[in-house]
Amino acid sequence: MASTSKRTIFFTGATGYVGGTVLTRLIDHPTFANSEITLLIRPSKKDKISALHSLGLNTVLGSYNDLDILEEQASKADIVFSVADADNLAATGQQPLLIHTWKGVLVDDAKGLYPTDVIYDDLNPDQIDALAITQLAQEYKENYVKAYIILPPTIYALAKTRFVGLGLQNPRSLQIPQLIRAGLLKGQGGMVGKGENVWPNVHIDDIADLYIIVYENALSGKAGHGREGFYFGENGEHKLYDLSKVVAQELYNVGRGKSPEPAPFTEEDYKRPENFGLEFLGTNARCLARRARALGWKPKYTTEDAFKSIKPEVEYAIQSGNY
Repeated sequence: MASTSKRTIFFTGATGYVGGTVLTRLIDHPTFANSEITLLIRPSKKDKISALHSLGLNTVLGSYNDLDILEEQASKADIVFSVADADNLAATGQQPLLIHTWKGVLVDDAKGLYPTDVIYDDLNPDQIDALAITQLAQEYKENYVKAYIILPPTIYALAKTRFVGLGLQNPRSLQIPQLIRAGLLKGQGGMVGKGENVWPNVHIDDIADLYIIVYENALSGKAGHGREGFYFGENGEHKLYDLSKVVAQELYNVGRGKSPEPAPFTEEDYKRPENFGLEFLGTNARCLARRARALGWKPKYTTEDAFKSIKPEVEYAIQSGNY
């Protein structure tokens, strides 16, 4: 651990959808006054640096593939927030606290044709151990670092933080905007296969709260780590069909869809470069966030809120032209 008067934090993903929302909460947190936060900023985002410095944040220029920079910064930090690419942060050789994001580990290959009865429980470490893991995850389990792994599902709603207002943060998620973009390009709301697959969901504000709950409990030593440090972030679940139906209805309402009923995407849709990864929306991933709730996480938003978030997303996509 670094031995300085202030707690040192190295943070990746600061200008992203989730990262920017979490970082906003860190700035507002009571521990910020006694913290020194350094952000990894990609060269393409270097125009944001002066604004970040004005908020009392430090920056280092580099990418997630610059292992020498990552290792140097992580080795100097008491805490590392990895809220970006889930497989790129190298181990430090010491034992700092690592709050890491890991996506897509529960998915199957349903192609939207069926749901699944398999529900992963973050209070069941034996079940978590059965998941395919990377070498990095094995190092976490062997306690090279005290690792706290947060596994978000479908995150929804436009982010509304000071970072968004300052032009420092991407305000949009991935899955729902991708579904909307594919529908706009097709001229009709669509779905993968029959849309029978199931995913959990969580509001952007609720998942950001989870990072802070884990952070606070990690500092006090109350949060499980390593084998017992996996935290799902769900507060409800949906069938892809139900999500796709709302998208199709909203596109129909604004004259950008032929029918309020979603139509299966075609091979032509999947081959469009703009729709890269669209088939991923047809996977299943079900989980229970019991460990997170046991720490005191109290998410407020439900699946109904996920459906309500679609209309503003459609309006944003059309008005900005950013499909």
